[in-house]
Amino acid sequence: MHTDLRIELLPWERARAYAAPIRFAVFVEEQRVPAEIELDEMDAKSLHAVAFGNRFPVGTGRLLPDGHIGRMAVLKDWRGRGVGSLILKELVDAARNRGDREIVLSAQVQATAFYRAHGFVEEGAEYMDAGIPHVDMRRAL
Repeated sequence: MHTDLRIELLPWERARAYAAPIRFAVFVEEQRVPAEIELDEMDAKSLHAVAFGNRFPVGTGRLLPDGHIGRMAVLKDWRGRGVGSLILKELVDAARNRGDREIVLSAQVQATAFYRAHGFVEEGAEYMDAGIPHVDMRRAL
C-alpha cells in the first residue's frame, strides 16, 4: 500500500493547489464545516505537509508558527493506510527541527486515539468547533 507514498513540506503558495481540494472534500463536503471558515489567514503563515499517493495528493496538514498542528485531512479512499501518521510525523519533525518545545492541536474527539498513539495527551474539556466536538491535545518535543 505504501508503494508510492511520499510527503512534501511546502509553503502555502505551493501547497494550496494540492491541499485546498483535500480540505474541502474532507471538512466541507464530508463534515459540513462552513466553506468560508475552511481556508484562513494562517495558511499563508504555516508550513504545509502534502501526502502524495501514486503521484496524486491524498492528505494534508499544517504547522502554524506557534506550534499548533491543524487541518489534518486524508481523502476517504486513503484512510487506514498510514497516510495521517506520515503527515503527522513530518509536521512533528519540522516543529522539532525549528526548535519548538512542544506541539499542540485541537483534535476532533473521534480522532483522539490516533493522536494519543503519537504521544499526544488530552488537556481540558471538550468543546464544539464548527459543530464538531473537539479537545485540545499536547505533546512535548
